Amino acid sequence: MKLLNTLHGSTHETPPCWMMRQAGRYLPEYRELRAEAGDFLTLSYTPKYATEVTLQPLRRFAFDAAILFSDILVIPHALGMSLRFEAGEGPVLGRASTLQEFSNYFKVSKDTYHQHLDPVYKAVSSIRENLEDDKTLIGFCGAPWTVAAYMTDAKPSKSIDNLKTWAFQNPSLWAEEMLNLARISADYLSKQVEAGAQVLQIFDSWAASVPAVLFEDAVMNPLQEMCRLLKDKHPETPIILFPRGVDSRTLEMMIERFGDLFDGLGVDYSTPLEHVAHLQKHVTLQGNMDPMVLMTDPETVKAHVEDTLLKVDPTQRYIFNLGHGVTPKTPTQNVQAMVEAVQGK
Repeated sequence: MKLLNTLHGSTHETPPCWMMRQAGRYLPEYRELRAEAGDFLTLSYTPKYATEVTLQPLRRFAFDAAILFSDILVIPHALGMSLRFEAGEGPVLGRASTLQEFSNYFKVSKDTYHQHLDPVYKAVSSIRENLEDDKTLIGFCGAPWTVAAYMTDAKPSKSIDNLKTWAFQNPSLWAEEMLNLARISADYLSKQVEAGAQVLQIFDSWAASVPAVLFEDAVMNPLQEMCRLLKDKHPETPIILFPRGVDSRTLEMMIERFGDLFDGLGVDYSTPLEHVAHLQKHVTLQGNMDPMVLMTDPETVKAHVEDTLLKVDPTQRYIFNLGHGVTPKTPTQNVQAMVEAVQGK
């Protein structure tokens, strides 16, 4: 298992490769299955569908890992928040309008929470059973700040005003609820490991939107708590953190603060890979080609892959990936060109 072994410190002639959102709309077979399922939630919560979608890209491309097909919003959904997916609009999540309402969601019983998420755990087990032995299965969830942003502001791409306001108005209660969200998220990931996940990735998609004065309680403390809880239960399961949009100094701070509790750092395309290459001696780096490169042509893709590999030592602690998720209109021949270039073909 090339990817799993790399996270444990093994070296290889060429790096392992996978890409975020590799199971999805750019594949015609995905679109067919989505039409059969009828809606995104049915696709996500039906183990046979989630298994098939997860495995589809590995039938086309020589990726080294499969990542569970699901969504970061299944956690607030399991806590009792309404969720639907609208065509052309994406997820529509119910919104907590006050800090107290936000807090109330964390009072749901563990049995209710895990019963709701049981189809996800069943999907993980099914994927593991059907995945080739040399491929790694990645489980995932959203980081507390990112999930909370959706729970309180609905469209965090525009603003995260409510969550920030509550943090300034009642910092102690807000910080405690962020830790509560960290704990239930870690519990969800732990169940994925028990079901068969071999690596875990935590997506903090909106980490760059955190004001500096809130970063400790919004990002650092919750992620550290999640990693601590997971390593206590599953010490051999690697954890990859993906704090999107943060600078190289922040990544260094995370390693200094709790680098003994995680194994990989995803680097997005806004951070020059050469600026963090020195961190390979501490952690496995992952990233960071811009997904829009895949909208060009095979020769351009190959050139960008080769350029990316020059910025790190690809034989050491490094996983090739995009700096964000693959886009829906990506030509499949360009993905093939990327994988072949990573493998030196």
